[in-house]
Amino acid sequence: MVASLVPPRQFRDATFDSYRPDPAYPSQQEAKLKLAAFAGPAAAPAKGGLFRKAKKVAPAKPGVYLDGGFGVGKTHLLAAVYHAMPARQKYFGSFIEYTALVGALGYQKTVDLFRGSQLLCIDEFELDDPGDTMVMTRLLGELVAGGTRLAATSNTPPNALGEGRFAAQDFLREIQAMADAFHTIRIDGTDYRQRAVDGEAPALDAAGYERAIAEAAISGVASDDPFGGLVAHLAKVHPSRYIRLIEGVDAIGLRDVEQLDDQSAALRLVAFIDRAYDAQIPIRATGRALSDVFGQEMLGGGYRKKYLRAVSRLIALTTS
Repeated sequence: MVASLVPPRQFRDATFDSYRPDPAYPSQQEAKLKLAAFAGPAAAPAKGGLFRKAKKVAPAKPGVYLDGGFGVGKTHLLAAVYHAMPARQKYFGSFIEYTALVGALGYQKTVDLFRGSQLLCIDEFELDDPGDTMVMTRLLGELVAGGTRLAATSNTPPNALGEGRFAAQDFLREIQAMADAFHTIRIDGTDYRQRAVDGEAPALDAAGYERAIAEAAISGVASDDPFGGLVAHLAKVHPSRYIRLIEGVDAIGLRDVEQLDDQSAALRLVAFIDRAYDAQIPIRATGRALSDVFGQEMLGGGYRKKYLRAVSRLIALTTS
């Protein structure tokens, strides 16, 4: 689990220079410059002109927090921070991977593991329950006190984490303490995958599905499972182990997709989709369009942004 705390395959070579900000959204260029400054002088991107100088912005706080919608390049920039910062001991993982590590090793062993590290990158920061709130605020507080710097991304500003999901007012002190460690950087823009969330992930007919899976199996390994079987299996595996389910898989086949009405099952599917997207594994499916797998009630609830991100990624994976 610890060895896997590095940027996902698609961001192994991510740099600030390879990030392409959209001119229509100046906050993207501003975020790039601020994060490069946070990573250190050597990380400064190319100036792009003889006399142009990038703004030198050195956040005084020990952490930077990139807040913005899905598909605007947050993970790319986070990976660029990881690669650019000259740290001997640094880690990059999703929020769920860090909480899973605490669950597997225990709190104190996790603290001991990360103690002395120069950088901790946390992608898709989420606080879905009070337990996670307490664990992560304590962990980050101890690490910051020891000199660790933090870089995180999320769809929610740090002082609003947990909002709409649980009784956040009961944990305001803990949430605020965590927020105080971060310099928040807002980044705007449209999904770089250029696919509207009200678009549709194509569903294949039986013949088209069989053909797609057979073609994928010629050059690699293709899975072929009923959608209900996958959903049931995910309930038996800890989310930190989802990455193991797709190791060596080059294409994912799902038959008879149905809309989910259980939020726990839906959140597990989101975690699985995140791992598949990190690995850039195409998905082929029959039945209901995967972009419709989360009902309107779910899309209007406290996990709205998480589900919309998953829909965006599903559209990308089913059309890749």
